[in-house]
Amino acid sequence: MNDTPEQDLDAALEATAGHGTVRYLKRLVTAMTLTTIVGLVVLVGVVVMRFSQTTPDHATGPALPDQITLPDGVVADAVTFGADWYAVVSGNDILVFDQDSGDLIKRIPVR
Repeated sequence: MNDTPEQDLDAALEATAGHGTVRYLKRLVTAMTLTTIVGLVVLVGVVVMRFSQTTPDHATGPALPDQITLPDGVVADAVTFGADWYAVVSGNDILVFDQDSGDLIKRIPVR
């Protein structure tokens, strides 16, 4: 009569399911819970580490190929490569350079 409802349920389950089965299922649920908690902690840790990485310095811009020499006062915000050209985005301009010679082909203003 001093048994808790959980102990009564455990005794009834062991009587019908077999001795040790309930204990096995309890351990399995506990292991799955711990695995889920550890996985969640690892996931949160990876996200925090990924977002806490430093971003590149926009004052110096991305690394440019050696063939490109930017005009004075131009800082590259982005660089993209085509089949035979390079495009450099700088502020409100797109500068297109020839891949072979490195000469400025076109300057396109962006609004």
